[in-house]
Amino acid sequence: MKSIFVQIKCDLGQAYAVAAFLADEFENASQIYSTSGHYDLLVQFRLEDGQDPGLFVNDRLHKVAGVKDTYTIMVFDAFTPAGGSSSRA
Repeated sequence: MKSIFVQIKCDLGQAYAVAAFLADEFENASQIYSTSGHYDLLVQFRLEDGQDPGLFVNDRLHKVAGVKDTYTIMVFDAFTPAGGSSSRA
């Protein structure tokens, strides 16, 4: 599995409704945060190996009612508090 982080700008007054929908309908939304600034939500999605992040965002996320704009962040490695990479043994 791999992670992508997506910042989501919502229609005015829709951030909590979008967050609730994502939590209920997207099993791969592992973390959902409300944020301040240019975007309303920050969501970590866990994608299956081989799943195209662009298609996921375009075909699934952009079709959610209340989603106005997105900014996707591709991540490569996760580091643990113990000082190592979680993907290396």
